[in-house]
Amino acid sequence: MRIEFDDKLDFSDVLIRPKRSTLQSRKEVDLSRTYTFKHSMQTWTGIPIMASNMDGVGTLEMAKALQSHKLFTCLVKSYTTKDIGHAFDTLDPNHFAVSTGTSKKDLEQLKETLKNHPSIQFICIDVANGYSEYFGDFVEKVRSLFPHHVIIAGNVVTADMTQELILRGADIVKVGIGPGSVCTTRIQTGVGYPQLSAIIECADAAHGLGAHIISDGGCTCPGDVAKAFGAGADFVMLGGMFAGHIEGGGEVITEYHDTMQRTKDSFEPIYKEKRFVEFYGMSSSTAMIKHHGSVADYRSSEGRTVKIPFKGNVDVTVLDILGVIRSTCTYVGAPTLKQLSKCTTFIKVHRQYNDVFVKEKH
Repeated sequence: MRIEFDDKLDFSDVLIRPKRSTLQSRKEVDLSRTYTFKHSMQTWTGIPIMASNMDGVGTLEMAKALQSHKLFTCLVKSYTTKDIGHAFDTLDPNHFAVSTGTSKKDLEQLKETLKNHPSIQFICIDVANGYSEYFGDFVEKVRSLFPHHVIIAGNVVTADMTQELILRGADIVKVGIGPGSVCTTRIQTGVGYPQLSAIIECADAAHGLGAHIISDGGCTCPGDVAKAFGAGADFVMLGGMFAGHIEGGGEVITEYHDTMQRTKDSFEPIYKEKRFVEFYGMSSSTAMIKHHGSVADYRSSEGRTVKIPFKGNVDVTVLDILGVIRSTCTYVGAPTLKQLSKCTTFIKVHRQYNDVFVKEKH
């Protein structure tokens, strides 16, 4: 047993210090990035924000909506070759990835999908724990089978495993264990790593090898997205912030909550309609029962199931996030998203903001 005594930081532990700027308006900020990936040598241009490959987030409809903003979607693993085929004519292969696990069945489905749709460029190999030797072997196998595809692999949170996955064939490493809004890994297992420090350390390791990382999880507000980019993330993946929209599918639950309103002589109940959507972690019992029929007796649930407010169309959320990142860039004098990390100085804080008038969330 050993203990590391240096501070590890989360998004809530820091703020970005403002700096002199020559920018006159947010309109001057360019959020587009162009990357050339290490192994595949493919070039990608777009705004590097991703929808997570979670139920209710990484859907085909979400991919269609986000590609219009030049954003990216990692599709959920449960889509079959036929599902993707039905929507393929409306999808831009430059702005979505097919996701896969690491079983033999997963590999066969991946081969079938890429055979039927050869223009697909991105593969997301996704497991909760990217530290197993088997996972590294699988990444290496997929790289040998698909040498010209862009491979995303994760999740890990340390520099050594970031480098290992890159050397095994990953172009982009997905970083994050336990920070997600519906993830309970840190509670159930005691394992995890504060997300801001994970980004800083893994980005440094990846960039030294000419590869890239995704910050996956932990963003609770648009400011956290800006902090992730400021810390060196090449892409930022969002789950909870993209959940609850029309494009995510799922049943909209309508509830009526009563409040008391004073009339002339008494208080009378007023019923207010509220709409919600169910959202759950992909290691939750809800997800395991949905996709596998039960929770296997050798494991436990590492995700929660919650009701979140129904948010309508995702376009509104996207424009809010992009507007905030442009604003962050103007505060620190970064004319492009590429330069944001070079212009970022983090200061440690004990309190991020004044929440005295923040309403309790239901």
